[in-house]
Amino acid sequence: MSEISPVTPPQDVWRQTHLGRLLGHAMRRFDARVLQLMARDVEVPLALSNLAARDKVGAAHIHITRHLSLAGDRITDLAEKAGMTKQAMADLVLQCEAWGLVTRETDPHDARAKRVRFTEAGLAWLHAFHAAVTQAEAEFREAVGDDVATVVALGLEAYADGY
Repeated sequence: MSEISPVTPPQDVWRQTHLGRLLGHAMRRFDARVLQLMARDVEVPLALSNLAARDKVGAAHIHITRHLSLAGDRITDLAEKAGMTKQAMADLVLQCEAWGLVTRETDPHDARAKRVRFTEAGLAWLHAFHAAVTQAEAEFREAVGDDVATVVALGLEAYADGY
């Protein structure tokens, strides 16, 4: 016996097609593609590549990749840049530390504080992230065309600038 799915009334279509929902879907698709590319990158340390291939690395882990400066950051600063709580970032750093992506070192300006820094494996991960983002952006341009991609990028940049 097959189920009949309910038809969305025309007045409710907006709930599935509004800009926020489309942006959310696009971001999840883009991040998933980046992780897929990273899982296949021979430059990514094998253990990290396997984690990405098995969907153990998610959007939260990308926060570290996107926001951790090459000079290193305190967890509180990193959490603020990523829009996360300090506790959530501390948990994320702990997991990334266990995977060998980052290490925590004493802050040279405050011996009570720790700075999170990329390890060599983390820098390889960062390099692979850059390559994957570049390829995913090229695929987006190919899918929608250069003109649309440029307008989308400019529009999102202008919109996000107010945040």
